[in-house]
Amino acid sequence: MAKGAEQFSHAGLLTNKPVCKDEIKLAGKHSQRKQLSICNKLCYAVGGAPYQITGCALGFFLQIYLLDVAQLDPFYASIILFVGRAWDAITDPTIGFLVSRSPWTRIGRMLPWIIFSTPLAVICYFLVWYVPSFEDGKVIWYLVFYCLFQTLQTCFHVPYSALTMFISDEQKERDSATAYRMTVEVLGTVIGTAVQGQIVGMANAPCVPVPGDVMTQGPNSTLQLAPEVNNTTEVMSPPITLDQTKNAYMIASGVICAMYVLCAVVLCFGVTERKESLRPRSEPMSFWQGIRLVMGHGPYAKLVIGFLFTSLAFMLLEGNFALFCSSTLGFRNDFQNILLVIMLAATLTIPFWQWFLTRFGKKLAVYIGTSVVIPFLILVVCLKSNLVVTYIVSFMAGASVGAAFLLPWSMLPDVVDDFKVNNQDSQGHEAIFYSFYVFFTKFASGISLGVSTLSLDFAGYVTRGCTQPENVGITLKVLVSAAPIGLLLIGLCILYTYPIDEKRRQDNRKKLQEQRDSESDSDTDSSEPTNVV
Repeated sequence: MAKGAEQFSHAGLLTNKPVCKDEIKLAGKHSQRKQLSICNKLCYAVGGAPYQITGCALGFFLQIYLLDVAQLDPFYASIILFVGRAWDAITDPTIGFLVSRSPWTRIGRMLPWIIFSTPLAVICYFLVWYVPSFEDGKVIWYLVFYCLFQTLQTCFHVPYSALTMFISDEQKERDSATAYRMTVEVLGTVIGTAVQGQIVGMANAPCVPVPGDVMTQGPNSTLQLAPEVNNTTEVMSPPITLDQTKNAYMIASGVICAMYVLCAVVLCFGVTERKESLRPRSEPMSFWQGIRLVMGHGPYAKLVIGFLFTSLAFMLLEGNFALFCSSTLGFRNDFQNILLVIMLAATLTIPFWQWFLTRFGKKLAVYIGTSVVIPFLILVVCLKSNLVVTYIVSFMAGASVGAAFLLPWSMLPDVVDDFKVNNQDSQGHEAIFYSFYVFFTKFASGISLGVSTLSLDFAGYVTRGCTQPENVGITLKVLVSAAPIGLLLIGLCILYTYPIDEKRRQDNRKKLQEQRDSESDSDTDSSEPTNVV
């Protein structure tokens, strides 16, 4: 505070203006407000982990869980996955509108949503991974609790995403906090993959031979697939039962629920939500008014549509890579480790992408980070099944996933700032911008999961089968290679037209800073008569 007061005193001498204590206090407060401590950034970043931990576990394992553990028909599994994600997408703008209408409380406007949604969310998440004893209503069970969990998680994630705009007024500080957040979120995906994959992997559901499989007598009088049927030896271990696999999924979900609660506690106690600008907020608007508002802003529309395609590509890859590794490549006992490599690579490359976008700009980082995975997606389906090649492909896919994690959330504040500069009379809509972005990405996720699972049904996927029909292998290759590559190229073409470059971003930053300084000066001037009295 002393440093801020000293600078303000020098400014007063240069302008021959008397300096009062309130002005010195305001200057010191303004100086302090610009800096976030490392502890603040870490606590804020930890709040993003629950969404990624649960999202990664659901994205990688829910499809295979519904098919091989809950033993649902692929058609019903596709309905659960699509409806659940579509419902989740619809709730995002709804929750965004409710958050934007929420009054300011003693702890803020965003944090109460996070606090009250957490306990209900973890209960629903646990029940998603529980296999009920009845058969007739099993589809309804998973559909209801999956949709409930997605709704409650939205009540956590939308306010948390919008919180980016309220932890600091400084663009540089927000970018830094976003980098911390993305690093922790990708680390959350590693944790989610490791917890779910390693616990479940120790009790992997045994496959069931299908007509045409050639079984041979293996060591210790166990049955195994003959080498000509599969390129890996699949030992059917009698001690591992389907009930043990069900219990393993429940244990993993319990551990993840505990992490969810812990991260929410750290966020709420470690982050202070700063009150908004002195300028009054605009009147609440309807759903369709919100769509016209956000999609009417050109940079936002191009950013969201571009990342819609790239997100859809990575979600197709995420949702089908486990099945591709276990069914097509034959790595049934290694797929959880392959998924872990993807998430570790994403975590390790986040700092690199943060340095790259700072050094070369965000648009170039998008082009390089998104396209680096394309040659390796071609490689994994063209070469014969090879574990080493699969690990290499997984690492490069992880590097691209790291860029996909960081860049959208780093560029969204730039779009919101651009909107504020061009619409100075329309304020307080941050939650709407963030919720609509999450809406489009989740809608894309629902489409990818529903279409991919339905495609497997049409191809003749055999639940828990030791081998799969040839059409299933071809379908999986399309879902993890051809389709993602095409979507990535479309997304990059759209992002090429994104108009906010580094020059425009810096101009917006200066204009917004001038607006804040003007508001601070107005507040000081309005308090001077009171001080004189």
